[in-house]
Amino acid sequence: MKVIQSHIFRALVAIIAGVLLIEYKESMVTWITMAIGILFFVSGVISLITYYVNKNRAEKTDAIVYDANGRQLTGMKPTFPVVGLGSAILGGLLALMPTTFINGLVYILAAILILGAVNQLANLVAARNYAKIGVFYWIMPVLILLVGIIALIRPGAVASAPLLIIGWCMLLYGIVECVNSIKMRRTKQMFEKEQKEDGHEC
Repeated sequence: MKVIQSHIFRALVAIIAGVLLIEYKESMVTWITMAIGILFFVSGVISLITYYVNKNRAEKTDAIVYDANGRQLTGMKPTFPVVGLGSAILGGLLALMPTTFINGLVYILAAILILGAVNQLANLVAARNYAKIGVFYWIMPVLILLVGIIALIRPGAVASAPLLIIGWCMLLYGIVECVNSIKMRRTKQMFEKEQKEDGHEC
Protein backbone atom coordinates (compact mmCIF):
# COMPACT_ATOMS: atom_id res chain seq x y z
CA MET A 1 0.00 0.00 0.00
CA LYS A 2 3.05 2.24 0.40
CA VAL A 3 3.64 2.02 -3.36
CA ILE A 4 0.21 3.46 -4.19
CA GLN A 5 -0.55 6.26 -1.71
CA SER A 6 -4.20 7.33 -1.82
CA HIS A 7 -3.40 11.06 -2.15
CA ILE A 8 -1.02 10.54 -5.06
CA PHE A 9 -3.37 8.11 -6.79
CA ARG A 10 -6.33 10.48 -6.39
CA ALA A 11 -4.18 13.29 -7.80
CA LEU A 12 -3.23 11.17 -10.82
CA VAL A 13 -6.90 10.31 -11.36
CA ALA A 14 -7.77 14.02 -11.30
CA ILE A 15 -4.98 14.76 -13.81
CA ILE A 16 -6.18 12.01 -16.18
CA ALA A 17 -9.81 13.15 -15.84
CA GLY A 18 -8.73 16.75 -16.47
CA VAL A 19 -6.80 15.79 -19.62
CA LEU A 20 -9.81 13.82 -20.91
CA LEU A 21 -12.11 16.79 -20.38
CA ILE A 22 -9.67 19.21 -22.03
CA GLU A 23 -9.02 16.92 -24.99
CA TYR A 24 -12.56 15.75 -25.76
CA LYS A 25 -14.71 18.40 -24.07
CA GLU A 26 -18.35 17.73 -24.95
CA SER A 27 -17.77 15.10 -27.65
CA MET A 28 -17.96 11.44 -26.63
CA VAL A 29 -19.53 12.56 -23.34
CA THR A 30 -20.89 9.10 -22.45
CA TRP A 31 -17.46 7.49 -22.84
CA ILE A 32 -15.80 10.26 -20.85
CA THR A 33 -18.44 9.97 -18.10
CA MET A 34 -17.86 6.22 -17.78
CA ALA A 35 -14.06 6.61 -17.84
CA ILE A 36 -14.11 9.33 -15.19
CA GLY A 37 -16.52 7.24 -13.12
CA ILE A 38 -14.22 4.22 -13.17
CA LEU A 39 -11.19 6.34 -12.29
CA PHE A 40 -12.88 8.00 -9.33
CA PHE A 41 -14.39 4.72 -8.13
CA VAL A 42 -10.96 3.04 -8.07
CA SER A 43 -9.46 6.12 -6.40
CA GLY A 44 -12.15 6.10 -3.71
CA VAL A 45 -11.80 2.37 -3.02
CA ILE A 46 -8.02 2.70 -2.65
CA SER A 47 -8.51 5.63 -0.24
CA LEU A 48 -10.87 3.54 1.90
CA ILE A 49 -8.56 0.50 1.89
CA THR A 50 -5.59 2.72 2.83
CA TYR A 51 -7.61 4.23 5.67
CA TYR A 52 -8.52 0.84 7.17
CA VAL A 53 -4.95 -0.48 6.81
CA ASN A 54 -3.50 2.61 8.52
CA LYS A 55 -6.22 2.51 11.20
CA ASN A 56 -5.43 -1.13 12.05
CA ARG A 57 -1.70 -0.33 12.07
CA ALA A 58 -2.26 2.60 14.46
CA GLU A 59 -4.36 0.45 16.79
CA LYS A 60 -1.62 -2.20 16.93
CA THR A 61 1.12 0.33 17.73
CA ASP A 62 2.43 -0.40 21.21
CA ALA A 63 4.74 2.57 21.72
CA ILE A 64 3.07 5.97 21.51
CA VAL A 65 5.45 8.92 21.27
CA TYR A 66 4.59 12.48 22.36
CA ASP A 67 6.55 15.66 21.76
CA ALA A 68 7.49 18.20 24.45
CA ASN A 69 4.13 19.96 24.06
CA GLY A 70 2.14 16.77 24.58
CA ARG A 71 1.18 16.29 20.92
CA GLN A 72 0.96 12.67 19.81
CA LEU A 73 3.49 11.80 17.07
CA THR A 74 2.96 8.06 16.55
CA GLY A 75 0.01 5.73 16.78
CA MET A 76 -2.37 8.43 15.53
CA LYS A 77 -5.54 7.15 13.91
CA PRO A 78 -6.07 8.53 10.39
CA THR A 79 -9.11 10.66 9.63
CA PHE A 80 -11.91 8.98 7.68
CA PRO A 81 -11.51 9.71 3.93
CA VAL A 82 -14.78 11.50 3.21
CA VAL A 83 -13.49 12.55 -0.22
CA GLY A 84 -12.53 8.93 -0.96
CA LEU A 85 -16.00 7.67 -0.01
CA GLY A 86 -17.61 10.39 -2.12
CA SER A 87 -15.35 9.54 -5.05
CA ALA A 88 -16.24 5.84 -4.81
CA ILE A 89 -20.00 6.51 -4.71
CA LEU A 90 -19.99 9.11 -7.48
CA GLY A 91 -17.58 7.05 -9.56
CA GLY A 92 -19.79 3.96 -9.29
CA LEU A 93 -22.88 5.92 -10.30
CA LEU A 94 -21.10 7.59 -13.22
CA ALA A 95 -19.70 4.28 -14.50
CA LEU A 96 -22.94 2.30 -14.16
CA MET A 97 -25.43 4.97 -15.25
CA PRO A 98 -23.55 7.42 -17.52
CA THR A 99 -26.56 8.54 -19.58
CA THR A 100 -28.44 9.54 -16.42
CA PHE A 101 -25.68 11.91 -15.40
CA ILE A 102 -24.60 13.40 -18.74
CA ASN A 103 -26.75 16.53 -18.30
CA GLY A 104 -25.56 16.91 -14.73
CA LEU A 105 -21.91 16.11 -15.44
CA VAL A 106 -20.81 19.72 -14.89
CA TYR A 107 -22.46 19.77 -11.46
CA ILE A 108 -20.93 16.42 -10.47
CA LEU A 109 -17.43 17.48 -11.52
CA ALA A 110 -17.90 20.83 -9.76
CA ALA A 111 -18.87 18.95 -6.57
CA ILE A 112 -15.75 16.77 -6.89
CA LEU A 113 -13.62 19.92 -7.28
CA ILE A 114 -15.17 21.40 -4.14
CA LEU A 115 -14.59 18.20 -2.14
CA GLY A 116 -11.01 18.01 -3.41
CA ALA A 117 -10.26 21.65 -2.55
CA VAL A 118 -11.76 21.28 0.95
CA ASN A 119 -9.66 18.14 1.43
CA GLN A 120 -6.49 20.00 0.37
CA LEU A 121 -7.27 22.84 2.80
CA ALA A 122 -7.85 20.32 5.61
CA ASN A 123 -4.50 18.66 4.83
CA LEU A 124 -2.75 22.04 4.91
CA VAL A 125 -4.33 22.81 8.30
CA ALA A 126 -3.07 19.45 9.60
CA ALA A 127 0.39 20.09 8.11
CA ARG A 128 0.72 23.26 10.19
CA ASN A 129 1.51 20.97 13.14
CA TYR A 130 4.78 20.03 11.43
CA ALA A 131 5.89 23.13 9.52
CA LYS A 132 5.04 26.65 8.43
CA ILE A 133 2.86 26.62 5.30
CA GLY A 134 3.53 29.38 2.77
CA VAL A 135 0.75 31.55 1.31
CA PHE A 136 1.22 30.00 -2.16
CA TYR A 137 0.03 26.60 -0.92
CA TRP A 138 -3.27 28.13 0.27
CA ILE A 139 -3.96 30.09 -2.93
CA MET A 140 -4.37 27.12 -5.29
CA PRO A 141 -7.00 25.14 -3.32
CA VAL A 142 -8.93 28.38 -2.60
CA LEU A 143 -9.03 29.19 -6.34
CA ILE A 144 -10.14 25.64 -7.17
CA LEU A 145 -12.81 25.85 -4.46
CA LEU A 146 -14.12 29.15 -5.88
CA VAL A 147 -14.27 27.77 -9.44
CA GLY A 148 -16.06 24.66 -8.16
CA ILE A 149 -18.64 26.76 -6.28
CA ILE A 150 -19.22 29.04 -9.27
CA ALA A 151 -19.55 26.05 -11.63
CA LEU A 152 -22.00 24.41 -9.22
CA ILE A 153 -24.19 27.48 -8.73
CA ARG A 154 -23.93 29.03 -12.19
CA PRO A 155 -22.25 26.72 -14.74
CA GLY A 156 -22.77 29.31 -17.50
CA ALA A 157 -20.52 31.71 -15.60
CA VAL A 158 -17.42 29.61 -16.35
CA ALA A 159 -17.46 30.68 -19.99
CA SER A 160 -19.14 28.81 -22.85
CA ALA A 161 -17.21 25.61 -22.21
CA PRO A 162 -17.68 24.68 -18.53
CA LEU A 163 -16.24 21.19 -19.04
CA LEU A 164 -13.04 22.72 -20.45
CA ILE A 165 -12.67 25.07 -17.46
CA ILE A 166 -13.39 22.27 -15.00
CA GLY A 167 -10.93 20.03 -16.87
CA TRP A 168 -8.13 22.56 -16.41
CA CYS A 169 -9.07 22.96 -12.73
CA MET A 170 -8.99 19.19 -12.21
CA LEU A 171 -5.58 19.06 -13.90
CA LEU A 172 -4.36 21.87 -11.61
CA TYR A 173 -5.88 20.15 -8.56
CA GLY A 174 -4.07 16.90 -9.40
CA ILE A 175 -0.70 18.62 -9.79
CA VAL A 176 -1.13 20.62 -6.56
CA GLU A 177 -2.26 17.48 -4.69
CA CYS A 178 0.87 15.60 -5.86
CA VAL A 179 3.21 18.43 -4.85
CA ASN A 180 1.48 18.96 -1.48
CA SER A 181 1.41 15.24 -0.65
CA ILE A 182 5.12 14.76 -1.37
CA LYS A 183 6.12 17.93 0.49
CA MET A 184 3.90 17.20 3.53
CA ARG A 185 5.16 13.62 3.76
CA ARG A 186 8.80 14.78 3.72
CA THR A 187 8.07 17.57 6.21
CA LYS A 188 6.31 15.16 8.57
CA GLN A 189 9.20 12.68 8.36
CA MET A 190 11.72 15.43 9.13
CA PHE A 191 9.60 16.66 12.04
CA GLU A 192 9.28 13.17 13.55
CA LYS A 193 13.03 12.60 13.10
CA GLU A 194 13.85 15.87 14.88
CA GLN A 195 11.45 15.03 17.72
CA LYS A 196 13.02 11.58 18.18
CA GLU A 197 16.54 13.09 18.16
CA ASP A 198 15.47 15.69 20.76
CA GLY A 199 13.98 12.88 22.87
CA HIS A 200 17.23 10.89 22.79
CA GLU A 201 19.23 13.97 23.75
CA CYS A 202 17.00 14.52 26.79
